[in-house]
Amino acid sequence: MSRIIAGAAGGSPLVSVPGDGTRPTTDRVKEALFSRLESMNMLAGTRVLDLYAGSGSLGVESASRGAKSVELVEFNDKAAAVCQRNAELVNKTVGSKVVTVQRSRVETFLARVADAGVDQWDLVFMDPPYPLTETELSLVLDLLAPRLSPYAVVVVERSSRTPEPTWPAGLDRFAEKKYGETRLWFAEPSGQ
Repeated sequence: MSRIIAGAAGGSPLVSVPGDGTRPTTDRVKEALFSRLESMNMLAGTRVLDLYAGSGSLGVESASRGAKSVELVEFNDKAAAVCQRNAELVNKTVGSKVVTVQRSRVETFLARVADAGVDQWDLVFMDPPYPLTETELSLVLDLLAPRLSPYAVVVVERSSRTPEPTWPAGLDRFAEKKYGETRLWFAEPSGQ
């Protein structure tokens, strides 16, 4: 069972998506990831976007640790319903509607916010499904790059057997870390 590790809602169990269509981030990877993000001062007061959210565990963990706002984007009906339940749990604990859920395809969501001139994000999690091709991932990164704040961090989680994402102009990888079958890539806007 997945849980929120730390912060206001630390220890709270999370609802999981039924079936095998999603692969939750393990507690070990989540602990290491959030330890790194906290050391970079990337949680308190930040605007977070969790793309391909699954259960929303990374986004709600961010909210529990002090993020200003979190948007969970998930297209699958069952997963979006789980995101909503986990969002409600954290929102109730922190006493504010910090986490919102967008039931949408990631590409559609990013195109819509670009047209609306939505503010920029400080921290973005991307844990796309394994069948997503590298070309599709590159398209999403290209749509995302202009929506980032100047000191943003993008974290892409993939199988350790997949190649490094193709970073679009304006986004540079600054680190990567492997945890068993999981690899995390960290990127930031160019010139940081």
